[in-house]
This record gives sequence, C-alpha cells and structure tokens, in this order.
Amino acid sequence: MPSHHYDALRLFVAVAHYKSLSTAAEHLHLTKGALSHQIKRLENALGFMVFDRHARGITLSKKGRELFDIAQQSFAQLDKAIEKITDEHIHSLTIGVTTYFASRWLSPKLTGFMQAHPNIRLRIQPMIDLVNFAGEEVDLAIRWGDGRWDDCQIIPLMNCPAWPTGDKKAYDLVEKDGFENALKKLTLLRDREDSNAWSEWFDLSGFTIEKRSDTLIIPDPSVRVQAVLDGQGIALNDSLVSDEILNNKLYRLSNIELSNYGYHLAYEQNALSNAAVEDFINWITKAAGE
Repeated sequence: MPSHHYDALRLFVAVAHYKSLSTAAEHLHLTKGALSHQIKRLENALGFMVFDRHARGITLSKKGRELFDIAQQSFAQLDKAIEKITDEHIHSLTIGVTTYFASRWLSPKLTGFMQAHPNIRLRIQPMIDLVNFAGEEVDLAIRWGDGRWDDCQIIPLMNCPAWPTGDKKAYDLVEKDGFENALKKLTLLRDREDSNAWSEWFDLSGFTIEKRSDTLIIPDPSVRVQAVLDGQGIALNDSLVSDEILNNKLYRLSNIELSNYGYHLAYEQNALSNAAVEDFINWITKAAGE
C-alpha cells in the first residue's frame, strides 16, 4: 500500500470513530477541508464511497463499515506490536524514598540519571515506612539510620550524622538552662515507636533521660521538620536541613552527633535480576560520592 493510502486510512478510522469530520479535524489538528480532501482521495483509490453524505453530517456506508472494522482491528494489532517491540528496550525501576530525601537531595540530581539512562522508565514512590517496603512493588529503597538491618540487602549511600534541632525558643532555653535541664520542658519528636535514635544519642551524650510520656511520633520526616519549626518539640535532623539552619529557622542544639547515621540503599536479594537496579545503584553511589 502506498504510504499516502496508509495515512488516509488512519484518518478514515479517526473520522469514523468520531462520526464527524469537524470533531476529527479538531483532534487531529487539521482543517476540515484538508481532512475531507484526504477522505475523497481514499475513496477514489478504493473505488467506493466510505461515507454517505447527508445535510446533517456523514455516516458510514455499507462498505465503509466493513473497511472500518478491518482497519480498526489491523491498526490495533499493529500498535500493540510496535509497543511490544519498543518496550523490549525499556526497563522499569521504582525507587521508594521519603519526600524529605527526594526533595532535598535526590530530585535535583535525577536529570543526570535520566539523561545517562534513557531506556529506564523511572518512578519515584513516596514512602514513609521504608523498613517494611516488601510488597510495595519497590525495587530499591533509600533508608535513614545506622544501617543495622537484617531484613534485606544494605549498601551504605552517604554518611549524614544526626543531631538535635529546635526552633528559636528551644535554642534560647538550651542556652539559658543547659540541654539536660531544658529537656524537661521540651517534647521529643521520634520517627517510630521502636526508634533507638534518641536513646543512642543520650547514651553518647552522657545526659540522663527518664522515661518520658511527652513524646510525639511523626513518621514522615518532612512533617517532623515542620513540627520543629512550629515549636512542637525537638528532633534529630541532619545536614539536609542546612537551609533552615542558615536562615535561622532551625537551630542546632548540641555539637554531639550520631556520626554513624546516614542514608542507605535497601533492596531484596532478587532485586538485582532487574539490570536497571544495578544501573541506579552505580549512578547514585557515584552522585553521593561527588
């Protein structure tokens, strides 16, 4: 079939689908006159009318209906085959990550990955609970902590020590009364009920901490940062809040830090069967090193 006949058949199917030359022309970004001319050329080539013209519009002729059924099925099969051939070269990859890490570190760098790997269809899956990511259809997760997890494979990504942060009132209170005394008037913000981060920090600092009931569990780190800004308590944060620190919105309350904390890549053993996972691991570890 000459290529112009193929194109005309595509246009014919569109007109038959919309049952209107005007509507089809609008969706195809053509003028109604140009589209009508193409349909007439097709009819001349075929030797029969594909549409019956009426004062109120057009309807498929008997042979036009037969042609529409055949062409519609053929184009659907062709589109499916082309999609299959194209997708053989496309790999899908889903990364589970908090909005906190995605917006403050990962997102600005992703253009580099996509340019280097145009054959990978990347999806960023915002997640709060990155400990239990099995069953979430996530190929790779980025966790915060000390890396001591035995439920999956772990690759250290970047060291990012954690230290106490608060708003201006909390900072002034610590400056006035000292951290240990100020703590009696401050609420601790935690990420999980079973989190050991604060306990480890107190062990490291040498401060005594009594069993407290005035703690607030906020799993989402972005929400937790906002809670500190709103004066709801103090939380362990890292250098990803540097903008807030520089702008005097958040204050570092102590020089003592959990130096072994940071971000880690977490994945299940069979995840590496997806070649895109290894490509992403290579890219992000290099980006973190830079």
